[in-house]
Amino acid sequence: MWSFLKNLFKTTSNPYTEGDPMKKFLIVGLGNIGPKYHNTRHNIGFKVLDKLAEENSLTWQTEKLGDITVHKKKGRTFLLLKPSTFMNLSGKAVRYWLDKEKIPLENLLVITDDLNLPFGTLRIKTKGSDGGHNGLKDIQNTLQTNKYNRFRFGISDEFSKGRQVDYVLGEWDETEEKKLPERLEKAGNAIESFGLAGVNNTMNTFNGT
Repeated sequence: MWSFLKNLFKTTSNPYTEGDPMKKFLIVGLGNIGPKYHNTRHNIGFKVLDKLAEENSLTWQTEKLGDITVHKKKGRTFLLLKPSTFMNLSGKAVRYWLDKEKIPLENLLVITDDLNLPFGTLRIKTKGSDGGHNGLKDIQNTLQTNKYNRFRFGISDEFSKGRQVDYVLGEWDETEEKKLPERLEKAGNAIESFGLAGVNNTMNTFNGT
């Protein structure tokens, strides 16, 4: 009887909180929610995580402040997060999930678009300015530091004067669409390397590729 009662009232385990916190990583893809933003350059953070989830048959769950899925590989747990706060309030979701899952700041990686890099070029840095990116600006203000890992995916700057907003919020052109699958796969490899090999090795391997 006692065994039956224990089984009846025991709490279910949380798939996000299991394991050594040092082996857990919060991977945040920045973007804006809603179908009109789905295939825009500014949503590359979402697109990178969607590709990684698809390749590993992961299922997204809508949780507080974002969509979440968990990717486990070689003893590491990657908590993938697509914030539902819109780009300019990304910090709120990042702070919440770092605190909730007790993930150390050095295990955070934020994926964002970058106008200053050629299309598809990858660059990971351990700190830096927001570069005028509103998502990074809000994360920096919320965390009160610029010392967190960020993963910049180049979208190039092929726009005419005064057309930056239209370009960033515009959809990929035909040439970019053809090249994206390989670039997204490479980005997914970089994310896994971040957790498995460490940020310095990952920068040496993937930066500029």
